[in-house]
Amino acid sequence: MPGRRRAAALLGTALLGGCTPLGLLDAMVPRGSAQADTGIAYGAHPRQRLDLYRPAGGGPWPLVVWFYGGAWRSGDRGDYRFVAAALAGHGIATAIPDYRLYPEGAFPTFLEDAAEATAWAGTRAAALGADPARVVLAGHSAGAHIALLLALDARRLARAGWDRRGLAGAIGLAGPYDFLPLRDPAVQAVFAAADDLRETQPIAFADAGAPPLLLLTGTDDTTVGPGNSDRLAARARAAGGSAEVRRYPGLAHIGVLTALAPPFRWRAPVLADMAAFAAAPPPLPRAG
Repeated sequence: MPGRRRAAALLGTALLGGCTPLGLLDAMVPRGSAQADTGIAYGAHPRQRLDLYRPAGGGPWPLVVWFYGGAWRSGDRGDYRFVAAALAGHGIATAIPDYRLYPEGAFPTFLEDAAEATAWAGTRAAALGADPARVVLAGHSAGAHIALLLALDARRLARAGWDRRGLAGAIGLAGPYDFLPLRDPAVQAVFAAADDLRETQPIAFADAGAPPLLLLTGTDDTTVGPGNSDRLAARARAAGGSAEVRRYPGLAHIGVLTALAPPFRWRAPVLADMAAFAAAPPPLPRAG
């Protein structure tokens, strides 16, 4: 308990000092915990850059492409080194791309960037020392929305020059997958360019050809209700796909993410669940 209280106190001190909690979690990551190559261009725009983290040991490793949250309006790949370090400790490589944010990156621009980043990583997996058969998309909150929409709407990756069948799975942490009607004016603005708002919803594209899904959510999440995960999993299974939901008692929206960091892993096995899935995603159900 003293260690847990100390971690909470450090977060409070950071907030009072103007630091972000994510920045503090990154500061706790030991240097050398993963080999990092930063600022790699996957496109011509300044926001089309990614950081690649590889475990110290030899590959081929599973490769997770991680999309951060921030309501499609904020976020920076440099704040998520703690996620990559956590996965590297389980022998998993991680690519963390930036993508254009609202207003410049209104729908579908942010999704197009994410597809380009995924195609960049997927087509180079073997050259990067990763296993091309174990490429997994993952993300938290708005990032989970991006990851799951790419995994479920096969057109998105195809337009970027990569086949969805190259995905071994997709992991969503506290993601919005079924959130119509849009009631928040800020969210309405992000998706205003969509001709049909159903095109913005991952649940609309659940089908038998999708990769296996792992949906992680906290029971106390009042930002993105756990029902999003339940409904998507039910729709995916009804369509003949593979989907599993894991609910973590007492965790709220941010808690599902911070449970990846060493001071908070005691709260829920988020890291262990992600790592096990990325290392060996379940096979797709067989027809009949």
